[in-house]
Amino acid sequence: MSTLLRTLRNLRRVGIKDYCHQLANIGDTKAGTFIAKDQFGNKYYENLEEELPLRTRWVDYKEQEFDPSQIEPGWHAWISYAVDKPPTQDPILQRQVREWEPKEHRPTLTWSQSGYKPYSTTKNKYAAWAPVVKARQ
Repeated sequence: MSTLLRTLRNLRRVGIKDYCHQLANIGDTKAGTFIAKDQFGNKYYENLEEELPLRTRWVDYKEQEFDPSQIEPGWHAWISYAVDKPPTQDPILQRQVREWEPKEHRPTLTWSQSGYKPYSTTKNKYAAWAPVVKARQ
């Protein structure tokens, strides 16, 4: 969490709408330079002057229910400080699709409604016990 002075300074910089959006989604207020927007609509920011080390880059997800697998591999390398330049500036990170790779990045759907849900077709080894009670006389 940030200090009160930093929070008020970021409120003045980003505006009330983005301030409320940041508090609702990431729980902190951040102001920085806009780097780029990916094909999914996620926005990437960086602030090297005022943020703590390893907290200078962040992503503003397009969807309310976000999952880190919604970040493309090149952006994931940039956001986790594996490379210095974002994929828009680094020719090595620009996605060159090989024939065996998927044509587009698909996020993991494990915890969403579209996730895979297995079911068993085998008979249970144990049956639930249902007690039989005699009627009272």
